[in-house]
Amino acid sequence: MAKVYLNKSNYLSTISSSSSSSFSSISSTNSYVSPRREIFTLWMKSLVYHGNGCTVYDSNGQIVYRIDNYNIKRSKQVHLMDSNGKVLFSIRNRKVPVFGHWDGYKWSYDGVTSKEIPWFQMKKIHNVRKGDNENYYNVILGCNSEASCYGIILGTKSIKIVNQQHGRLVAEVKQKQASSGVLFGDDVSTLVVEPHVDQSLIMALVTVCGLIHHKI
Repeated sequence: MAKVYLNKSNYLSTISSSSSSSFSSISSTNSYVSPRREIFTLWMKSLVYHGNGCTVYDSNGQIVYRIDNYNIKRSKQVHLMDSNGKVLFSIRNRKVPVFGHWDGYKWSYDGVTSKEIPWFQMKKIHNVRKGDNENYYNVILGCNSEASCYGIILGTKSIKIVNQQHGRLVAEVKQKQASSGVLFGDDVSTLVVEPHVDQSLIMALVTVCGLIHHKI
């Protein structure tokens, strides 16, 4: 994908060398990475009694991620799972006075990663001039620094995720379109993830966006 430069100097800020090395060390340890561009289909429904949630299919039509929210919508906590029901991330809405944020806890089954320390934190940027129906978010990885690693442009029907270190678009969500040009319903989208990007993390960030829009 082409480079994305937001014309907002206080949004895509300069990342220090220390945060760059931290970002590289975090992203290189994950196994949900492909050397190719991957395309997924997001259906904002759970396969459990067709309840609230999200089901994600790869380009071969296989289920790769799922969220089962049952009869609860706008939940303050959801779990992103793989196709077998193994939890990858727990996502919690932290509402505090004035400004809230979302915390993502990465599950580990070998005891390495603590479920008490957020793996990422996503915060809304309030001092940026917004485009039409767009909001801007910063994502901090590791939650041990105030340096932003990803920027998110959240529209009503689209999501763009930008690597702040290089200014490149690494993932994008759009309403799914058939080969004939006909658009699917609002609950079906296409997610494109660029090579060498942590797909599970991207899906966790997309999950937060779905919660913000009350789609999950």
